[in-house]
Order: sequence, then C-alpha cells, then structure tokens
Amino acid sequence: MFENHHAMYTHLVLTEKLWKHLEEVDMECNDMMDMLTVRMAEREGVTEYLKSVDQLGWVRKMNSIRSRAEEVVLHDLIYMD
Repeated sequence: MFENHHAMYTHLVLTEKLWKHLEEVDMECNDMMDMLTVRMAEREGVTEYLKSVDQLGWVRKMNSIRSRAEEVVLHDLIYMD
C-alpha cells in the first residue's frame, strides 16, 4: 500500500503534517467503531440486562460485534483506495 500512496506520505512528512493526519484517522476510526458497536448491539438485543443475567453470553456477543465493526472500519477507512 505504501507504494500506492508514496507521494501523499512524502508530502505529509515534508510538511510535518503526518502526525496530525494519523491522529485524525485514529479519531475517525474510533468514532466509527463506537457508533457501529452501539448500533449493532441495539439491533441484536445486547443489553445491560443480558449482561446482568448472562455475562459470558454478553461477552461472546460483544466480542463478535466488535470484531465485525472493526472489519467494517478497516475496510471503509483504512484499506480504501
């Protein structure tokens, strides 16, 4: 991927904007992860009540949700061309 974005990378390094760009991407990824996790949990009925009555089930479901949300974020924000 570096080969495809060499010019952008070089520009960001030379203008000393690389860290700001990386921070913005990180914030956008975290915001999208939070939003997707909440929406998926609501849609799939993963609630605080479930957490109180079946902790292991809640953990399993939340791990699955987070994993799927991470795949979406990686695909949409990181690996996009």
